[in-house]
Amino acid sequence: MAEADGTTNATDATDTTDTTDTTDTTEPGAHTMHLPRIRAHARSRTVQRRAVQAVMLLCVLALLPSAWLFTATSDRLRTAEDVPRTDVAVVFGAGLWDGEPSPYLARRLDAAARLYREGRVEVLLVTGDNSRAEYDEPDAMRAYLTDHGVPDARIVSDYAGFDTWDSCVRARKIFGVDEAVLISQGFHIRRAVALCEQAGVRSYGIGVADRHDVTWYYGAAREMFAAGKAALDAVLEPDPHFLGPEEPGVERALAEAR
Repeated sequence: MAEADGTTNATDATDTTDTTDTTDTTEPGAHTMHLPRIRAHARSRTVQRRAVQAVMLLCVLALLPSAWLFTATSDRLRTAEDVPRTDVAVVFGAGLWDGEPSPYLARRLDAAARLYREGRVEVLLVTGDNSRAEYDEPDAMRAYLTDHGVPDARIVSDYAGFDTWDSCVRARKIFGVDEAVLISQGFHIRRAVALCEQAGVRSYGIGVADRHDVTWYYGAAREMFAAGKAALDAVLEPDPHFLGPEEPGVERALAEAR
């Protein structure tokens, strides 16, 4: 009995041995099943980062033309009180309302008439759009100026000033202007000065004061895009839409003034 008990006890002791199976039952590939998702997330982050970088680059490129306008014209802007005496003032068109100068154009013309009356300029070159018979900016500008005391003989009309670059190039090549006071709104005057300088006209710019209404904000916003075109015009120097033969109008008006 004692022997049997000993055997039994030995067996019991043997049975208490830890027989836990430590074999790794993880199925093949379980540790890598999320890799495609991780890689897709990484690619998405890369795409987003590059998109942000592209937007930032575009913003910088969009601002470069405006920066050029500011640096190129920083010493060329004046007021009606301190602008140097110059033979010619160039007034850019700004639209007609029912055949009459728009309020913005009227302010430009008022500034031009004042410069003439104060003896700061001798001749006014009015440049605008007359691409169709029923729309004639230069003649409307001339009529306004004569109504405000400027002699008709001191006004010269450019009927093919379809945009700022055209007006500047024609002032130099068609009318022989090599120096001028430019008159426009504040949001436009830097572009006008920069382009006329590029066209060969030594320029001083007067930006007339305006109330900041919807039209003003529209014009200011438009300048962000127009600055890009101005930069291209300055680099490429395209021919105006219409160049034509030289005209002696400015020379004759100056001769009469003297």
